[in-house]
Amino acid sequence: MPVVIYVLIVSEIGKESEVRKALEKIKGVTEAKTVYGEYDVVARLETPSLKELDEIVTTMRKIPGIIRTVTLISA
Repeated sequence: MPVVIYVLIVSEIGKESEVRKALEKIKGVTEAKTVYGEYDVVARLETPSLKELDEIVTTMRKIPGIIRTVTLISA
């Protein structure tokens, strides 16, 4: 059973769409949406294990325009 993760992302002003498009290209990201409120983008990930999660989140944090992330692992 895969691990399902949600990542809440704060981006630089005006970079929301660029961040979302970059996220959609990452293996393991099943969905990325621009949202309004405290966070700018929400991404849904599925990975076979937490090791892959670490690799994906590390890749995500390197995307230009991302300021901060919050990772939520579903139970």
